[in-house]
Amino acid sequence: MPLQNASIKVTEFVIGGFESTNRPMLVGVVILITYVLIILANILNILFIIVDKRLHKPMYLLICNLAVVDILHASSSTPTMIGVLVAGVNTISYVPCLVQMFAVLLGGTMEMLALSAMAFDRLIAVSYPFQYQSYLTNVRSFVIICFLWVVTCSLVAVLLVTLLPLPHCSSKLQYTYCGYAAIIRTTCVDPTYYFNMVSIMFFFIYFFTLILICLSYLYILFFVKLSSNNDKRKMGGTCLTHLIVVAGYYVPSLIRIVLTRLGVVLTLEATHGLMIGIILGPTLLNPVVYCLRTKEIKIKIFNIFKKVEISQ
Repeated sequence: MPLQNASIKVTEFVIGGFESTNRPMLVGVVILITYVLIILANILNILFIIVDKRLHKPMYLLICNLAVVDILHASSSTPTMIGVLVAGVNTISYVPCLVQMFAVLLGGTMEMLALSAMAFDRLIAVSYPFQYQSYLTNVRSFVIICFLWVVTCSLVAVLLVTLLPLPHCSSKLQYTYCGYAAIIRTTCVDPTYYFNMVSIMFFFIYFFTLILICLSYLYILFFVKLSSNNDKRKMGGTCLTHLIVVAGYYVPSLIRIVLTRLGVVLTLEATHGLMIGIILGPTLLNPVVYCLRTKEIKIKIFNIFKKVEISQ
């Protein structure tokens, strides 16, 4: 790819995605409150699972992994956005920007893989309820989780390696955080090749995991039809929580993909709002849903509040 302009040495980037935002302080405070809720809710989920030995099961290990992914995904970009909107710090050094880009891609990819692993867990639980403990042990679940993290880190590292040698012609990011597309647009090369590469990788992972989840639930649905009414209620309760979480992540991303393919041109504010929502929405929804829909965690929260009331 030929150079477009003379390259410059970039030591820091200017984040320009919020320049046209009305009431930046209000937007920043809303994002800050949302971020605090995300961190607290996910940490509580993790602590509940770690402390209660009855929850040391494959399903809860996968929930714990999803909570870790949510914390990573939300923390990858949110502090920077809060700094720009609330504190007015709109610059970020070169290396931290690359680290942020790596974390954003890692968190987004791991969300999809974590949800597909949880769909596989539900498939085993419904299809082989009596052999579930022998088929999917804690050790095997941990190995699966570690494998997913290694694969995802390797894929994201490939994108980082392709970016590092590129010369820069600008230091201003047109987005709200250090994303791959934002950094590529500051380089002196034609971004088409790099956009195509990341798009192919994203679409493959996105639709592979989505198809895997859909096939898992089609099989579960077929299995449920052959079961008794009592078993149907149990299976429905077991799977509904995961389906809500899956919809919370995939639906906003699917809307963005459909709008892009239809050629719908969104305003800069709408684009940034959708991108922020794709990160913050699912990472807040996931712990809330699992707290409210998972019987063991809900009972534990209820008992904590009951003890507080008695002590008062």
